[in-house]
Amino acid sequence: MGDICLKHDVIVVSDEIHADFTYPGHQHHVFAGLNPEFSNRSVICTAPTKTFNLAGLQISNIFISNPDIRRRFRQEMRKCGSRSVNLMGIIACRAAYEGGGEWLDELKHYLSGNLGFLRDFLRERLPQIKLVEPEGTYLVWLDFHALGLEEKELENFLVNRAGLWLETGTLFGEGGEGFQRMNIACPRSFLEKALLHLENAVRSLSDHQSESSK
Repeated sequence: MGDICLKHDVIVVSDEIHADFTYPGHQHHVFAGLNPEFSNRSVICTAPTKTFNLAGLQISNIFISNPDIRRRFRQEMRKCGSRSVNLMGIIACRAAYEGGGEWLDELKHYLSGNLGFLRDFLRERLPQIKLVEPEGTYLVWLDFHALGLEEKELENFLVNRAGLWLETGTLFGEGGEGFQRMNIACPRSFLEKALLHLENAVRSLSDHQSESSK
């Protein structure tokens, strides 16, 4: 993709806000670090907001190595009246990066535990729903194709029968049909409650489909 963008003089804006959330055995690779030419034609966006739960402080990092692109970016920032960031955000960002390493390690360990709990629950009690094994982030994809529901039926089933509000895969394009995205950055008791609701709904659906086929 980087080579194609270079060929057609396209600037890449790479949103890497989830870069800190990688699972054991995986490593995040910054787009700009793959090739010096990519770095010269890219804008890399990261932030402490997802990693350290600082979203309300509106602080982020934008890395632009190309001087001309950086100058044009600053011009646009001035035009829209955004010349500085939130002071409290700056302080929080510095505190997080300088002293938050231990907290982040514990968070990633807990997320790995949540992922393992989700994986085991689906395998043992909801084999109809498949986990798309993630390499990182706390947003995981679930494959609902085996339930045999059309897209609207699936959304209605999850909201009205399972009592869950997941993120439909079609928001990301046609290839997302039949998939839903779940946020596992929560207390494990919440995740367990959600999965129990889903299990009961799937069992009810299976019973209904069995009755209808008779």
